[in-house]
Parts: sequence; structure tokens; C-alpha cells
Amino acid sequence: MAKITDRRKMRLVRHRRLRKLASGAADRPRLCVFRSNRQLYVQVVDDTKGRTLVFLSTLSPDIKKKLTGKPVEKAGQLGAELAKRALKAGIKEVVFDRGGHKFHGQVKALADAAREGGLEF
Repeated sequence: MAKITDRRKMRLVRHRRLRKLASGAADRPRLCVFRSNRQLYVQVVDDTKGRTLVFLSTLSPDIKKKLTGKPVEKAGQLGAELAKRALKAGIKEVVFDRGGHKFHGQVKALADAAREGGLEF
């Protein structure tokens, strides 16, 4: 049990350290990722105005039916759809905020798919 709380604490430490550097503006908003045990939530945020520009998750009704495969594959599909919607909203460059999660697995698959979809980090 103690090891789980240590993992959570370390994720929060990494997240605070990253948030000192990553801030989204109107010209380059922040793409933030939240990963729970079962779901993945991604949003593009303009921190100066405090507004969410694009939001997508594995629970979104329109995308949930399209997602197939293992969690890493679903994350890749989610990243591709996010890139499509962000480009449609006029967003080409973003600051990537992985939320303190390590850059591998679902987070890496999402980031790679978003890059391939046309977003620049």
C-alpha cells in the first residue's frame, strides 16, 4: 500500500515541476493529458484566458465507438482524432503537458499520433 502512495506522490512532484515550465497561451496552448486506470482525457487549454479549446476522452460518445484494440492503440487513435480537431480549431502548435506521467505507453502513443496528425510540440 505504501508503494502506491509513493508513486502518486512522485507523479504529483513531476507534475508540479513540469507545470512551472509549461504554460499555454493563445498562440501556443497547452495540451494536457490525464490518465486514470481505465480512461484517458486530453484537452487543449489556453491558460491566459482559462479556457478549454478542445476536449476529448475515451468516454466521449462520438469517439468511443471508433476506438478499438488495446489501451495503447486506443491512445494512438485518440491522439490522431485530437490532432484533427485541433487543426480544425486553428491550433497548429501546442505545449505538451504529460501531467507528471512518464513518457511511455499510452502517453507516448498519444503524443506520437498527435504529431503525425499535424500538431507541433
